Amino acid sequence: MSIVQEQRWNPIVWLGELVIAPVSVVGDFALFALLTLRWTFSRWPRGNVLWTNLYQIGVLSLPVVMVTGGFIGMVLAVQSFDQLRVMHMESRLGSVVNMTLVKELGPVLAATMLAGRVGSAIAAELGTMRVTEQIDALEALGADPIQYLVVPRFLGCVLLIPMLTIIADSVGMLCGWIFSATILGINSYYYWYHTYAYISLLDVYSGILKSISFGAAIALVSCHRGFHAKAGAQGVGTAATQTFVFSFVLILFLDFLAGVILSQVYIWLDSA
Repeated sequence: MSIVQEQRWNPIVWLGELVIAPVSVVGDFALFALLTLRWTFSRWPRGNVLWTNLYQIGVLSLPVVMVTGGFIGMVLAVQSFDQLRVMHMESRLGSVVNMTLVKELGPVLAATMLAGRVGSAIAAELGTMRVTEQIDALEALGADPIQYLVVPRFLGCVLLIPMLTIIADSVGMLCGWIFSATILGINSYYYWYHTYAYISLLDVYSGILKSISFGAAIALVSCHRGFHAKAGAQGVGTAATQTFVFSFVLILFLDFLAGVILSQVYIWLDSA
């Protein structure tokens, strides 16, 4: 057994790698995010580059987001109706479905779908550019790859994912109402009456704020993984897979963090 293999099986070396590797990745990701933010606020990307990314991120994601939102609304109506029928509160179905859509499931599931479609595509594209040395060529020409490649995608995700979330919420509310009124027999007046009574603008704004953070997380993770893709087709595929997994975990973490903060805001506003 060689010296390298002996060191690899050494428990102290293995424990050190287990601790150092995640810290190194987190630190590198933090520096990558700071550089992205610096370029975002210091120089606006060129129009043709930005509009291309806006089209790919926003317009091409509309069908997926609308289908996702529609089925979320109908599934929530089916599941909530059985629970409310036991308590003879079927007329309040609209408040339950739409509140859940606006505050939680709409932003989270829309961001999850976009992490799979947009994030993986960005990681695969940038990973291919890394493998084929196109990113190195940009550096050799004097251009900053983060300013040229990352910032337009970051702005596209931050600006458009909240809008896509609003579309998903709207389609989900519409489909939930149609399904509740036609299939479940809920009176449309009471459906929307309880919706307006229980949903406030703060609930809508909280969902939008969540989606902004989700969009930033998807963009940063996908670009970071693409920039650090390893050589070969397997390396690009691994980068795309890691993008979806890391983005999904980060979305759940940010949703939990935002939920804790917003709950305190609700308590403060009620006591004020």
